[in-house]
Amino acid sequence: MVDTLSITLAQLNQSVGDIAGNATAMLAARERARAAGADLIVFPEMQLIGYPPEDLVLKPALIERAASALADMAVTTLDGGPAMLVGSVFVRDGNLHNGVALLDGGKIAAVRFKHELPNYGTFDEVRLFEPGPLPEPIVFKGVMIGLPICEDIWHPDVCRHLADFGAEMLICINGSPYEIDKDTLRIDGVAKRRAVDTGLPLAYLNRVGGQDELVFDGASFVINGDGSLAVQMADWEEQEVLTRWTRTAQGWRCDRGEVAPLADHPEDIYCAMVLALRDYVNRNRFPGVVLGLSGGIDSAICAAIAADALGPERVWCVMLPSRFTSQESLDLATGCAKMIGCRYDTIPIQPAVTGFDEMLAGSFADTQVDLTEENLQSRIRGVTLMALSNKFGPMLLTTGNKSEMSVGYATIYGDMAGGYNPLKDAYKMTVFAISRWRNAHKPKIGLGPDGPVMPEGIITRPPSAELRPDQKDEDSLPPYPVLDAILLGLVEHEKSVPQLVAEGFDHDVVVRIERLLHLAEYKRRQAPPGVKLGTRNFGRDRRYPISHAFRSA
Repeated sequence: MVDTLSITLAQLNQSVGDIAGNATAMLAARERARAAGADLIVFPEMQLIGYPPEDLVLKPALIERAASALADMAVTTLDGGPAMLVGSVFVRDGNLHNGVALLDGGKIAAVRFKHELPNYGTFDEVRLFEPGPLPEPIVFKGVMIGLPICEDIWHPDVCRHLADFGAEMLICINGSPYEIDKDTLRIDGVAKRRAVDTGLPLAYLNRVGGQDELVFDGASFVINGDGSLAVQMADWEEQEVLTRWTRTAQGWRCDRGEVAPLADHPEDIYCAMVLALRDYVNRNRFPGVVLGLSGGIDSAICAAIAADALGPERVWCVMLPSRFTSQESLDLATGCAKMIGCRYDTIPIQPAVTGFDEMLAGSFADTQVDLTEENLQSRIRGVTLMALSNKFGPMLLTTGNKSEMSVGYATIYGDMAGGYNPLKDAYKMTVFAISRWRNAHKPKIGLGPDGPVMPEGIITRPPSAELRPDQKDEDSLPPYPVLDAILLGLVEHEKSVPQLVAEGFDHDVVVRIERLLHLAEYKRRQAPPGVKLGTRNFGRDRRYPISHAFRSA
């Protein structure tokens, strides 16, 4: 039995399915922990195979490779260095489990399984895993350590059970995706409750990095049994922190360590977009990104996000003017590209527009010019940008925000064409907020310029698609502050038309927005992925049928 422990919390990124790469990174971190004098190093949930693995875990080959890699990692602990707590996938009695293994003394010394399996929002763990039994503590150097895994601490039973069985501290490994204000919820709403309820200190270790539409913010921490914050790790960055623990008359306690400041709002949203895009582009081996730069705020902030994610040298902006494009848009787009420092080209689309007009003249005879011709311009731009992507390799970014995607104010096979959308879960007012913030600040993880990234005129001018003369978004949509408030009610909070009308919104406007929201579902099903920011992103969080007749009015 010992009276002190040194535990390294390794807040690392991970690559789903790259078992060898993840293992190599963990062993390198272990060597650094050895040099720092750690007794134990802890890694996030599923660190060996990556989280969330989705249906990859149904492949026997992946399970076998993970088991082999874990056994090889265990052998390295024969050298007398730190023991390791490693999250992975395990098979017991024919059942698949999400679990954590203690690697010590050259072997897998103990394994514990996740008991509470999340099955809401983006999580489908009930579909993939069997819940483990209520876990008992492991014994390490004579210390009883409880190992709840992620969802296990969001309910009281597992921590209470561990405390009843003699646990002296809790170490919780996590794959907890970012949502707005979730860091406060984790600490105040969950971890402090479990610590105070049990009287045990709790180390909360979260992964960091992007995985498709999810991004993980890290922000790991340690709470002592009295509810006080002992350690706060950084958000949005990999970090390895040596924590020191002491046995006292009142039980184990983590010594006070660094308390890193976390990103305020809206920097947290901006960092989520940057990190998610960076990992998506790099993991899928694109040399960079290409996007249309229109002189509007959506494309401007997407270009800035891309520059902060990848560096300006990997960002290619293209202005695709039509006869409706104003000189102001041309000037603003040019100024934006210069401020960001990225490549900027201009490719007029009028020759293609003329060609389509001539090609369709017979079929469109005796009809009025309408939305069809407007959408053709957007689709010509999409085809042009995809041609550049195909020819030269950069991934095409789309730039539509959540307000537009909600009501179908986007052209399928046009401005929706592409590989990834940083703004997919960002309402228009959020776009304004992060644009103003980025023009005054640079994110700590940013690779872009130090100063402003867009001319002020981009932020202040009325939004317009510029697909017909003197067009403004508010010609066909409510003002964005009103639209976003209605959409927050309909999408994020599942409110009905009568509820929103009772809150003061115009009945006919809400009915129209609800109708557009449902009609646009088929478009959203064909939209590219984009980072989740709130509680109800389009996709996993909100799974509506395309064909349905229900309206709440």
